[in-house]
Amino acid sequence: MDLSKVSNEEKLKICRKYYLAGFALLPFVWAINAVWFFKYAFKSTEFPEQKKMRSYVLQSLVGCVVWTIALIIWISLYQINRASWGLIGDQISFIIPLNRI
Repeated sequence: MDLSKVSNEEKLKICRKYYLAGFALLPFVWAINAVWFFKYAFKSTEFPEQKKMRSYVLQSLVGCVVWTIALIIWISLYQINRASWGLIGDQISFIIPLNRI
């Protein structure tokens, strides 16, 4: 989609839809929202919907960063402690490494 051909009102609607979609445990949608609308929210000439768009873009960026940090922490903790968690560590694993308990 070429956003330069879309009205500012429509850009705000799309930005809001992407922002709300991120709450469905889809942090990559927040990342797309932040990247896609950054130019219009911060580097474009002033327009009435820009303030609300900035809010959606910033919140999307923060949400994506928080999700990424939480995911990295969980993956690190799981990789380090899976064997010491015993059966629970194996039960929550998608792939169980053979002969490594």
